[in-house]
Amino acid sequence: MTSLAGHSTIATPRRNDRAIGTWLLCCAAMVFAMVVIGGATRLTESGLSMAEWRPLIGFLPPFGDTEWQRVFNLYRQTPEYRAINAGMTLAEFQTIFWWEFVHRLWGRLIGVAFLLPFLWFLVRGQIDRRLAPRLVLLFVLGGAQGALGWYMVRSGLVDVPEVSQYRLTAHLTLALTIHAALLWSGLRLVLSTPPAIADRRLGAARRQTAATLALVALTIVAGGFVAGTDAGLTYNTFPLMDGRLVPPGYFNGGWSVAPFEDIATIQFHHRVLAIATLAMALTTWWQTRWLVLTPRGRLAANSLAVMAAIQVALGIATLLLVVPVPLGVAHQAGAVTLLSIVVWLLFELPKAVAD
Repeated sequence: MTSLAGHSTIATPRRNDRAIGTWLLCCAAMVFAMVVIGGATRLTESGLSMAEWRPLIGFLPPFGDTEWQRVFNLYRQTPEYRAINAGMTLAEFQTIFWWEFVHRLWGRLIGVAFLLPFLWFLVRGQIDRRLAPRLVLLFVLGGAQGALGWYMVRSGLVDVPEVSQYRLTAHLTLALTIHAALLWSGLRLVLSTPPAIADRRLGAARRQTAATLALVALTIVAGGFVAGTDAGLTYNTFPLMDGRLVPPGYFNGGWSVAPFEDIATIQFHHRVLAIATLAMALTTWWQTRWLVLTPRGRLAANSLAVMAAIQVALGIATLLLVVPVPLGVAHQAGAVTLLSIVVWLLFELPKAVAD
């Protein structure tokens, strides 16, 4: 095995960098929680309960009977109330309202938690000139995420009481992009950079890990279409679907539409991608077994293998039990956890230097 000794020294973060990195990691954790809250909101069918978007004053909940009745009357005009929840009482409405309210409030809190420290660090001249534009871009993306969330909700307030699976998946994808960017930026500022090593296998390991990251992301995107079409509520057996490995009517509706709109095709693709992700994660873990890593890097590699297996088990259990809310939320949290671990491992893999 190649030794870590005798090569590039570890780059230790400066005090200011650690403070900025810790702030970014806290923001990444808040985005993680946001995705989980969003999953719970979707699974409890609460996402269409707030039929208006008030970006500036929407952080305040309804106060008093008059305001509660006003927001309830807005909901009673929506397709979801007329088609599904006709006759719902105000108390029942309040139950689903609070899920969506907390989801939107948490998004606003993320914006405040990002903007105020950013301005503080910026005014004090503690943010590197190369980092500042990236942070501005992340803030802009955060604002766009809020607008995209309302654009998604609007799709379920017009004719059909279901949000567009395309918009839902876009909303989820942007959230995870922001989370991964915050996580990567925070890790670079908080943790010491692994020293470069004279080992040609590292290049292959880094490419393998990057491919694993891409596959995890693709599987999550496919999961967004599962959630957006309620595809998890059908074909609740594993590994067969309606008694067959490949479901009947696979690609029903055409090659261009079926992967995004046909329930059987959507669920089958998510299953295949999930198993492929597990295989890829285990292959990546096995490949790292022959590399010299720091203890932190070894922990990241081992965590990848364990979390990939847990995530597949959660997915199967969620499917077989017809998507109970606690398991569904755990499965979504597991997806973000797995994505985070791959980002972490990619950071921990040393760069290769010539012998």
